[in-house]
Amino acid sequence: MNPNTPPSAEPQAVEAVTDMPRFGLVIIGDEILSGKRADKHMPKVIELLSQRGLSLSWVRYEGDDRPRITHTLRDAFASGDVVFSCGGIGATPDDHTRQCAAAALGVGLHLHPEARQLILQRMQEVAAEQGQVFDPDLPDNVHRLNMGVFPEGSRIIPNPYNKIPGFSCLGSGGGAVHFVPGFPVMAWPMIEWVLEHHYREHFQRVARIERSVIVMGAMEATLTPLMERLEADHPGIKVFSLPSVDHPEYGRHIELGVKGAPQAVAVAYSDLRQGLDQFGARLGPEMVR
Repeated sequence: MNPNTPPSAEPQAVEAVTDMPRFGLVIIGDEILSGKRADKHMPKVIELLSQRGLSLSWVRYEGDDRPRITHTLRDAFASGDVVFSCGGIGATPDDHTRQCAAAALGVGLHLHPEARQLILQRMQEVAAEQGQVFDPDLPDNVHRLNMGVFPEGSRIIPNPYNKIPGFSCLGSGGGAVHFVPGFPVMAWPMIEWVLEHHYREHFQRVARIERSVIVMGAMEATLTPLMERLEADHPGIKVFSLPSVDHPEYGRHIELGVKGAPQAVAVAYSDLRQGLDQFGARLGPEMVR
């Protein structure tokens, strides 16, 4: 299959989200929680979304624990959000994600016919590269087909790296969860494929910016009334406060700002500066992102 070609249509769609969706990320694996490997998925997913005018709303990490993974996926399916799940879709004893997805949906597992063909094709290519005769009935090859056993109603996600696909499922609550491997070299292009093929209509629909200023030596408790007033007076924006106690240049300070649509941010930021002037705050550099 050409990874730029959408997979064949199946009864269950993953385009159920029609309004601007929230995007979530689930990262699965004991190796992340133990520190054996550092998570690289969250910053990359933030990058992939921001390139398209989208943003990440939430992230959850889970170890290789079936009850917890199932609970997290059940929440994701019920959320109405678009969720990417990275890791645990292999066929070794510590891979539980496929089984947990089926349990969370209350459906069975089956060998997806298109996934079967892709996996067989990959095994044939590997055998040819090694100068071997391909035998689909070898125990190792039969076991590899388990990587194509997905929850009923799944749609595949093409894998341009080695053809072993991921899968997408839609929950009764409207949440679409897209399952990809834990390996970044596979996961990231697969996530891009999902975004391009299922959520393009949401790209760049709403421009969003941040404007902030460094407030020297400030305490958050002192600035909280101003922050609350800004959010009450400007319902289209969010106020954020990022304190630091040991910055090498600014020392103790707070980066205080607003984010949202450009026009709303311009008005809210003007009110923010006026409020800080009334406090007599000592200000540092301004930033626009």
